Amino acid sequence: MSVSLLDTRVPAVLVRTDRNPFHHGTLGAVRSLGRAGVDVHLIADVSGSPVRRSRFVRRLHPPPPPGAATADIARALLRVAAQIARPAVLIPLDDASAVAVGRARAELSPAFLLPQQPGALAERVADKAELAAVCAAVGVPHPLTLIPDSAAEAAAAAWRLGLPTMAKWSRPWLLPAGSGLRSTVVVRSTRQARELYLRTEEAGSRLLLQEFLPPGPDLDWFCHGYADRTGTVRGGGPGRKLHAWPRGAGLTAVGHWTPNTPVRALTERLIGELGYRGIFDLDFRRCATTGGYHLLDFNPRPGAQFRLFTDTAGLDVVRAQHLDLTHRPMPEGAARPGRAFVVENYAPLSALRPAPAGRELAWHAPDDLAPGWAMWALWARHVGRRLPSRLRRLSERAEPDDTRARVVRQAASPPGLLPDGSPATSPAASPVTSPTDSLTDDEKASSC
Repeated sequence: MSVSLLDTRVPAVLVRTDRNPFHHGTLGAVRSLGRAGVDVHLIADVSGSPVRRSRFVRRLHPPPPPGAATADIARALLRVAAQIARPAVLIPLDDASAVAVGRARAELSPAFLLPQQPGALAERVADKAELAAVCAAVGVPHPLTLIPDSAAEAAAAAWRLGLPTMAKWSRPWLLPAGSGLRSTVVVRSTRQARELYLRTEEAGSRLLLQEFLPPGPDLDWFCHGYADRTGTVRGGGPGRKLHAWPRGAGLTAVGHWTPNTPVRALTERLIGELGYRGIFDLDFRRCATTGGYHLLDFNPRPGAQFRLFTDTAGLDVVRAQHLDLTHRPMPEGAARPGRAFVVENYAPLSALRPAPAGRELAWHAPDDLAPGWAMWALWARHVGRRLPSRLRRLSERAEPDDTRARVVRQAASPPGLLPDGSPATSPAASPVTSPTDSLTDDEKASSC
């Protein structure tokens, strides 16, 4: 993209509260705007991160403390704004930052250029429990979701949905560091569901249980974009997740830009119905039985692999936001289907294979070599620290219990009892949609 297309008088402020040193999406945003001649200010903890080595970072700023409240994040942003002394385009890079910016919009808008986002919409869609209700309201397919109000209801809900089932914390950005809690867990027993619920206070948000959609080839998809002031989706497209880390349920290690009319149509309908404005990253999974696509996650910020969707004019979602908020015209570029995105430390062999339609690497770039070299040194140290504990876990034999039980669908529980011997409750849980005593075949089919 020609430097003159962006208003280089307007700097960009990128903010991330997540402490992950290997967040390659941050580097992608820094490079995208920096290459276009924009001064990039980064508010993030990049100690021990390859991002700090990028030549495209204009200035690093200290982040708010871990688990910072909205007021703390707003104060950190306003301190940076005072140093810059002119309005800047603000781009949150994680859910916690996006939610905080949405809450503090009135306070931040004099110092920053922000999309005209309705109310607390970013917070609604980032909350996984709220997202289920949003999808039901606008008619976008979503796995059947139950929200238990007690440990007994959690066990009953897992049995009712069928094992295995998915357990998710509705606001994963609130999970405390070092707790061992993961944002998403495959639950294989009612006892496991009960034990997870008992950690609700520690997790900081509601536990929800969701119908399990098995992963498989050609089933995992994502769609990125930027909704401009008119609601038109720019700078993104649908992509297929070929490899994930961790395998089957993690981030995109290898993705391809792949045309997909149903995914694009669902995305544009959802964005239009909600009146959403700004950058988004949606995750879909296709049901292998029905062929239908179900929305799993709505991230109100750039996805880590957003650079996959760089068109022939050089437009991507962060450049689209900068152009739109500075009232510059969008360049007319063409899609580049087949283009690949590879995260080298998670898929090193894929980074070496031929890529006839083009490829973007997460870390290595000919015009910004230092982060790539730093990543390999830091990654080797990271793996070296984790390897002994992983080997110990593999060598330990798990005690026999019911946590490995795998039931594809459970028609009904024994009268009065759940499989772990606990009393059943009726209704099993508080569903997002209207409650029923048991799932019908139609309900199961529509949620798979």
